[in-house]
Amino acid sequence: MKQPPSRLVYSTDHGRLCPDCSQPQNQCRCSTIAADQPVGDGKVRIRRETKGRKGKGVTLVEGLALTPADVDKLARDMKTRCGCGGSVKNGVIEIQGDQRQVILGFLAEKNITAKIAGG
Repeated sequence: MKQPPSRLVYSTDHGRLCPDCSQPQNQCRCSTIAADQPVGDGKVRIRRETKGRKGKGVTLVEGLALTPADVDKLARDMKTRCGCGGSVKNGVIEIQGDQRQVILGFLAEKNITAKIAGG
């Protein structure tokens, strides 16, 4: 059985090292690089889901090719437009209730092409 190649995890000169870039943790840039990367694939889909929510429906907006900060701002604007609550989880915007048509119009105003997915 092959073992994965070993890597340095601690240096007496610098202390703990980042597991991704092998730089000292106080000089690591992995989190800032990841914050600038888009979270979605660019194919925006709007769907309604009730699974795991005790029958309560939510509208999910996924596939937005935006940075996490931009997704948070867009979610805040969507919640204001719909007049309801919601959240952002793993780059997917969740809006309470069946708001698919309202969100589709809102995204069209922002020049974001989207499709309603599902039945």
